[in-house]
Amino acid sequence: MSNLIWQDHASSFNFMCVFVEDVSVALTDILKLPLMDKSNGCSFSSISSIAVFSSAVFVVSLILVRLLYVLYCSSKPLSKRASKPFSTLIILGSGGHTAEMLNLLAVLQKGRFNPRFYIAAATDNMSLQKAQLLENSLAAENATRVTDTAQFMKIYRSREVGQSYITSVWTTFVAMVHALWLMIKIRPEVILCNGPGTCIPLCAIAFIFKVLGIRWSLIFYVESIARVRRLSLRGLLLYKLRMADKLFVQWPQLQRQYPRATYAGRLM
Repeated sequence: MSNLIWQDHASSFNFMCVFVEDVSVALTDILKLPLMDKSNGCSFSSISSIAVFSSAVFVVSLILVRLLYVLYCSSKPLSKRASKPFSTLIILGSGGHTAEMLNLLAVLQKGRFNPRFYIAAATDNMSLQKAQLLENSLAAENATRVTDTAQFMKIYRSREVGQSYITSVWTTFVAMVHALWLMIKIRPEVILCNGPGTCIPLCAIAFIFKVLGIRWSLIFYVESIARVRRLSLRGLLLYKLRMADKLFVQWPQLQRQYPRATYAGRLM
């Protein structure tokens, strides 16, 4: 605001000083600035502080408005682009997570979710192998090449089982940087996950990209069938922070406890 007045009244230095003095009085409690002394003239540092404060408020307001817009649109259906395939990121986890995800992929419309990018933890040696077997069978059925429809990647874990919390600070930072690089590289339109710890940094970065207008990725989270009464920690984070566009549960009583979740039946 002060910049605009400065441009319009560049020749009226005294007017500017009076105006800034009035504004500084009104914003003293907010900015914690000392009142200007009339005998010292117009304080350039006060003008700069007010300009910085106004710019910060403007930027924060834009981010908040964008955030509200993202939350409002988070449950929009995919019908707008039903005729085009969606690049899909599939996050795998060790043990039962991968088994449930493969069961889900068995009924997935492969032509609609294509290409598919599979990601598993760097120390997970089995999940990507199972996904490769699935894609090999699909390629054999459709007489296509796996490289045309799927890619397989690994991501660093934030913390290994038994790792100290002190050393996990560094590994968490490395994992976040790696997740950021993967999200920039893949730029998925759909993210499909069901509970492994590696899904949190990827989903968080996808949500930030959505708020900043970099990339709009739909996040679908499917809670494990083992969760009957309460969501897992990952599911609870995505539910409470509203990062997931759709959160599916496999037990009706779980849906009653978390009304914004969707009951999808049992996948196992």
